[in-house]
Amino acid sequence: MGIQKGDSFFRSVLGSMETVYLNRNSTAKSVLELVQSAGDEQICYDHLAFRTFGVNGYGIDSLARFFLDYGYTQKEELKFPAKKLKALWFSPPNIPHPEGGNGVNGPLPRIFISELLVDQMSPQTQEIIRKYTETSGSGNKHAALASALGSLTWEKPLHSEFQQLARESEYAAWTLVNGYAVNHVTISTHRLKSHLKNIKSLNEFIEQNGFKLNSEGGILKVSPDSLLLQSSTVADSIPFCFSDGVTEPVSCSYIEFAERLVLPQYKNLPEGEIEEFHRRDGFEVGNADKIFESTSTEQLSRRSA
Repeated sequence: MGIQKGDSFFRSVLGSMETVYLNRNSTAKSVLELVQSAGDEQICYDHLAFRTFGVNGYGIDSLARFFLDYGYTQKEELKFPAKKLKALWFSPPNIPHPEGGNGVNGPLPRIFISELLVDQMSPQTQEIIRKYTETSGSGNKHAALASALGSLTWEKPLHSEFQQLARESEYAAWTLVNGYAVNHVTISTHRLKSHLKNIKSLNEFIEQNGFKLNSEGGILKVSPDSLLLQSSTVADSIPFCFSDGVTEPVSCSYIEFAERLVLPQYKNLPEGEIEEFHRRDGFEVGNADKIFESTSTEQLSRRSA
């Protein structure tokens, strides 16, 4: 099914995912409003990112099928051996969008979906993850719906089980309590109109307004070819009530910023003629590895210090 035949429905689903994300993450909502107000900006999303468990059909494919059904194209795989993760990204179909549309109503974003390589985890962690994905029934077939509703497809975990996962993998613990919810949205900085289109200026603006940026590997993450520049806030935390009655703040989501520079072969094009396909595409393992740290407890403790 091509997205042209279901564009309004597809964007409605993305809109519901975005609403869940913004309702849970006051920093992301405030930053979006701040950037938009800085120069009557149109906000375009570079990508939306999701986390999954790579076990029993609950991994990348569980979410990817929704985007593939609506015209997305699977691209390169990225591997993160130290974190025991892998990821795929998906390129959006090239279709018209409403003039001046913001966020999910603007140019369709890339999609970045990662998964935890559960088979590589300790037996205790594997047992917990398998236990909860099994309580989900056929929940893996409805990953996009779960994301749009902001619901877990499995039962709420015990606090002790969350702690076990957190000791071994921050990613695993995050996914256990957040499920298929959007992990982050990314503002495409070069599509902004004001001086904030320069990501360094945007970072300064964000910090001057009291928001904490992820400092892992430096505030600005730069790809080896210097053409992909990324930064992100530190994740918000929200209270989570575990199944045994313990309530504790858990890491939620964050907002990212990405500037894609013009490829060398197009550097002589007049600025007014430059399109997105003239810019650096794809993702970079080194950058993404540091962006993953935006939800780590170390980052959160630095924020509160």
